[in-house]
Amino acid sequence: MGRTLPTFNTWLQEEIDSWKDFRRGLRAEQRPAFDRLFVRARKHTAEATCAARPVPFDALVMAILLEHEMELEQLSEEMAALRRERKQGPS
Repeated sequence: MGRTLPTFNTWLQEEIDSWKDFRRGLRAEQRPAFDRLFVRARKHTAEATCAARPVPFDALVMAILLEHEMELEQLSEEMAALRRERKQGPS
């Protein structure tokens, strides 16, 4: 019987572990932002598993980009709402 591939969750944990030296090299104030990248990726493990990319890192990056895009959209909507409120003046 052939070897089976690790699950995306297993692969992701191994990938996170492989970046520990890089993380250690970051300044203390940068580490939370770095950790959030992997938190964002974990939100999409099911999608990454379905994608079954030959290079799992592609799915990791796409998951992070997706989360960033959604956050940008939310912030843009909030900014537009604030601009509308400012134009209308106090109620």
